[in-house]
Amino acid sequence: MFTGIIETLGAITNIVKEQDNLHITISSSITSELKIDQSVAHNGICLTVVNINQDQYTVTAIKETIQKTNIGSWKISESVNLERAMKLGDRLDGHIVQGHIDQTAICTAIEPANGSTYYTFEYDNSTQNITIEKGSITVNGVSLTVVNSGLNKFSVAIIPYTLEHTNFKNIEINSVVNLEFDVIGKYVVKLNQLQQK
Repeated sequence: MFTGIIETLGAITNIVKEQDNLHITISSSITSELKIDQSVAHNGICLTVVNINQDQYTVTAIKETIQKTNIGSWKISESVNLERAMKLGDRLDGHIVQGHIDQTAICTAIEPANGSTYYTFEYDNSTQNITIEKGSITVNGVSLTVVNSGLNKFSVAIIPYTLEHTNFKNIEINSVVNLEFDVIGKYVVKLNQLQQK
């Protein structure tokens, strides 16, 4: 379980394909605090630490993760948002994030707005995932509040601190990002579907 509050950025140092899996090695300032079998969110994707070597650690992504996220397009030297699992008893500064990506989205607009920056994302709504204004959304692992909500798109406002301390600064028009929709919203949609049957 995560909060969507990014701790630090990591840099991808190696990617190895083995059958359907990807082994991804990352250099990070928090590597010394990690241990084998620990869960870490990478751009919102919950992955397990399988190896640690000095300031680098390795995680493995399986076929389903590769299909549902943007991990297959990651490149060496690319920055990823990192967050370790939430500690029981800590303040929940973001929102409840599972680290299970629902789908990807494409950035369609980036607009400066008096000190912040508005990012608009579009996604395939055939999955029936939804956003609501002032609701929560996780983009590349970052807990954000929805500013504008449409049928298959939404906007978020990024403050300068978030822009500086996450990989939002590397997002451009047509960039593909990972989305995790609000878990409460997903249950509401599912219950509504069951009542209509």
